[in-house]
Amino acid sequence: MRIPLRGTGPALAIAHRGASAQAPENTLAAFELAWTGGARWVEADVQPTADSELVILHDPDLVRTTGLPGTVRELAAAALAELDAGSWFGPAFAGQRVPSLRQLLDVMPDRGHLLLEIKGEFTPEQIVRKLDTIEGHPAGDRVALQSFEIHVLETVAQLRPGVDLGVLREHLDEDPVALCSWLGASSYNPEYREFLENPAVIGPLHEAGIAVAVWTSDDPAEWEQLDALGVDAIITNDPVDLLRWQTSRAPGPIDGTAPARSTSDR
Repeated sequence: MRIPLRGTGPALAIAHRGASAQAPENTLAAFELAWTGGARWVEADVQPTADSELVILHDPDLVRTTGLPGTVRELAAAALAELDAGSWFGPAFAGQRVPSLRQLLDVMPDRGHLLLEIKGEFTPEQIVRKLDTIEGHPAGDRVALQSFEIHVLETVAQLRPGVDLGVLREHLDEDPVALCSWLGASSYNPEYREFLENPAVIGPLHEAGIAVAVWTSDDPAEWEQLDALGVDAIITNDPVDLLRWQTSRAPGPIDGTAPARSTSDR
């Protein structure tokens, strides 16, 4: 299914690892804060465990967000589920867990959408498991995928032609349109400074029907520039602030989503 990131209104506010400026990233608390704050879209990172379950965590190791040694891929899902992933952020979030992909899908509101980053290396078997988990869930038709790993995106495209794919980049490619067309990707998602420094890239992407979603901007001065350039989505740690900023500048409600156009941190 194609999930439109492009619209005629303000850029979509996509909550980076949830509302991660107010709650511990990639926890259910952070995602729920984003949704209750008005964001329709959240972004999350998925990795496989030692027993090939799928969990929501950004770093390859556990030190920063749980305080424990080891890596995600060395532990079984049951062991990961016991870890405290909230205390590092503040005592109010003690006991927040590392959620599974299925748990995140279970709590998605009816109008919620998920931009899911395939984090790091995945075997074809792990990719199939991830796709099966998404497609077998009632919320699965509101999930779009993205990755920095081109060969992972290529595998996904081969396994599921037509699935929504975003190409994450730290730096612009020589020909972003050609890359997205080759992968069948519907969005090109670089670090936001790349577009501020190379705004002429956006026009050809839009002409090819490819959305642009930038990461990760938390500054109203940057939002002003990105809005003027016509980016389609802004991935931010503070989606509620972005939505408030958009509301202050435009008549009518802003709810984090936009209608389809009539034209075609790491």
